[in-house]
Amino acid sequence: MEIKQIAAALVKAQREFGPALKSSSNPHFKSRYADLAACVEAVMDGLNNNGIALVQQTHECEAGVIVETVFVHESGETYSAGKLHVPAIKHDAQGYGSALTYARRYSLMAACGIAPEDDDGNAASKRTPAVLDGYAEFEKATLPAMREAAMQGEKALSDAFMALPKSAHKAAFWQAQGPALKKAAKTADTQGAA
Repeated sequence: MEIKQIAAALVKAQREFGPALKSSSNPHFKSRYADLAACVEAVMDGLNNNGIALVQQTHECEAGVIVETVFVHESGETYSAGKLHVPAIKHDAQGYGSALTYARRYSLMAACGIAPEDDDGNAASKRTPAVLDGYAEFEKATLPAMREAAMQGEKALSDAFMALPKSAHKAAFWQAQGPALKKAAKTADTQGAA
């Protein structure tokens, strides 16, 4: 099977992928994580802008779920990133649903080469701000409000960032300014708790 066109399109799409933002909380482990919606948001525009549809097929499995992430190019070429099996801890609707969401999230991140926002490996797959036309103007218009949100803490920063429209500029902005903004927000939370 030929994958020349879809391979070229995937390379272009990866340049547009953003970080998978850790916008959900796990109270059991007292941690934040990138949920399925954040993972889809990080890659969907890049895929669609390059003529690629994302399909996550499920396969029959009695002990859990099997998800196969498949990319379909407008040329008709397809590329499967392989199958991922995730066991269901509980064998009821909630257990299978949880396993399915987990499998879709991790299959998508692996297939697209993305990682949660603070993973050092993620920086290699993103465009740098200098490459994007109009980035300087976007940063100049966005940075003051994001700094103000960071001074109110991590939740305010996350809410303000999530309110920005999806774009390659948004992803590049987070790559360039995210670490400093997160540090400022964490400091604000720490000072507010004291």
